[in-house]
Amino acid sequence: MKIVVLGAGAWGTALAVSAGSNPLAQHAVTLWARDVGQASAMQAQRENARYLGGVALPPTLSVSSVSPDQFGSLVSDADLVIVATPMAGLRAMLFHLQACRVPVAWLCKGFEAAQSSESFGLLAHEVQAQIAPDLIAGVLSGPSFAQEVARGQPTALVAASVHASVRQALVDAFHSPTLRVYANDDIVGVEVGGAVKNVLAIATGLCDGLNLGLNARAALITRGLSEMMRLGVSLGARAETFMGLSGLGDLVLTATGDLSRNRQVGLALARGQTLQQAVESLGHVAEGVYCARTVLQRAAGLGVEMPIAQAVVALLDGQIQPVEAVALLMGREPTAELL
Repeated sequence: MKIVVLGAGAWGTALAVSAGSNPLAQHAVTLWARDVGQASAMQAQRENARYLGGVALPPTLSVSSVSPDQFGSLVSDADLVIVATPMAGLRAMLFHLQACRVPVAWLCKGFEAAQSSESFGLLAHEVQAQIAPDLIAGVLSGPSFAQEVARGQPTALVAASVHASVRQALVDAFHSPTLRVYANDDIVGVEVGGAVKNVLAIATGLCDGLNLGLNARAALITRGLSEMMRLGVSLGARAETFMGLSGLGDLVLTATGDLSRNRQVGLALARGQTLQQAVESLGHVAEGVYCARTVLQRAAGLGVEMPIAQAVVALLDGQIQPVEAVALLMGREPTAELL
């Protein structure tokens, strides 16, 4: 296959390296970087020193930095196009891919920020429906840290789309001896899981940073999964999707793994850092910070209760302090354990 990956951050690079290193497939992979200087350095050094240092780019991987206006020529003979930008960059990338006639999939996890005071933030497939409705498209998601995928450590992902051809293209492109790809047609559930787990990981990082114990961590993850499921089902997802890789799997990884940027934000806030200091210390995007308010906004519009997400938003907005967030959750009225 010829695979084009648009976005040379850590995750885009990791997937490009994984596909290009598969000894059974012999894919030809092109990795596009917006920054011309970064692209030149990657081509010369054969690594992405900025975002994934120490990982060699395979010989089958080439680097491009053409203008987005030239994406037509870049993807003209591709079999699959991967958009590997943060959620904030998805709309612009899809605009440039409107005429693409091969499967397109994105990697971002989150809700887009509201475009106006009268609108609410959209999931990625909802953005695509607005900007490029004729694309055959989907998402590749699941519990995955870029460093581990790039090093060939065992990982399982989920390819979600309403189009069987997109699901199959993602399986053909990335399924390998070290990376297992499962197909799922519930794109709503997969995207909600990928978005909400980032918000919940901030809460879990806060919990661990305050040394509240493993009991508290287990409670947060379990009740957080319930919140995720309630929102997803209200948006049209299937409940069982949240028991899979993009729900429970991604939540456990992001909430407990120290490579998680969103978990690191919670840990930093617990140490007394400001939100700005926490975000600046990462050097990468923490999607949970940017989509937490949208998650809560969508939930409120649907009448879905999400107390953990609500506490995270209040904390991020500076309305409460870390210890007050814990008191807010523990002080709620007793209720039955319902999903």
